[in-house]
Amino acid sequence: MRIVVDAMGGDNAPEEIVKGCILARDEYNINIILSGREEEIKKILDKNTLSNKNIDILDAEEVITNEDKPVLALRRKKNSSLVKALNAVKNNEADAIVSAGSTGALLSGGLLIIGRIEGIERPALATLLPTMNGRFSMLIDSGANVDSKPEFLYDFAIMGNIYMQNVMGINSPQIALANIGSEKGKGNKLTVETYELLQNSILPLNFIGNIEAREILQGKADIIVCDGFVGNIILKSLEGTVSEVMAGIKQELNSSIITKIGGMLIKSSLRNFKKKFDYKEIGGAPLLGVKAPVIKAHGSSNDIAIKNAIRQAKVIYEGNINNLIEESIMRRWSENVWKIERSYFR
Repeated sequence: MRIVVDAMGGDNAPEEIVKGCILARDEYNINIILSGREEEIKKILDKNTLSNKNIDILDAEEVITNEDKPVLALRRKKNSSLVKALNAVKNNEADAIVSAGSTGALLSGGLLIIGRIEGIERPALATLLPTMNGRFSMLIDSGANVDSKPEFLYDFAIMGNIYMQNVMGINSPQIALANIGSEKGKGNKLTVETYELLQNSILPLNFIGNIEAREILQGKADIIVCDGFVGNIILKSLEGTVSEVMAGIKQELNSSIITKIGGMLIKSSLRNFKKKFDYKEIGGAPLLGVKAPVIKAHGSSNDIAIKNAIRQAKVIYEGNINNLIEESIMRRWSENVWKIERSYFR
């Protein structure tokens, strides 16, 4: 398979991006296309690998930044590393794309250039969250759609269910709806109507009801469904909380000789705990609902994070996830037709 990587996207581009691609090529035995400024990429390749075998370069002089307006940038910066990478997927020159660059531009490009799976109205960003029980939970949508309808959230649950079954190996993932309370009937119009759709689905969804934000890291659900506005707030809150807690612990352990000694004794345990919540171990978040695997890597990704993001793209492609989503969405539309017919003939 061929994975195109936006070499100029992210805080540590292109150095860490290229190094991550070398690691992925060597470990996963796949073909990589690096989209970006050819001269810069060649210098990094020459410095970090003895062979450029299975690594091609797609020369692109422009870069889309986080300051650019996503849709406008896609139209105006046709020669950017991201647009060229997206077009490579669209034209079947690559099977998947990975980028640590502008989230808005990648999501817009996935929708406008690569295109939606038939039957999906809104693709969703699916972020894997580590939990205290040692398993990962999926937060979907974590930022692609600020405004959503109940039908969109229902589709998010279907796509998340397929991913967790076929990528994470969970037979019957528990699906919960992010809400302000666990009782049925809680929340706004969106969550109340989504609850009904999930509860009454004829598709095999293991819906367990509402979940509060404080329960997410406990691992009470395998999939947490929400709109992108709520999901992004949850995601950023968790990231900030974990970061501040770890910084606070470090500060306290360095506050005196006694605490420093204690810190040395628990150093290994703290390192393992921190690793659980390290985004580099996860790699990136897939944009589910588009015609090819699209992986959004963290903006500050290093080489290890990029390697793991490429692994995600590889697993999604080889697991035929997009075709499975399309099949389930077609069943979802059949369900709607059945409900309309049943209502008509009553």
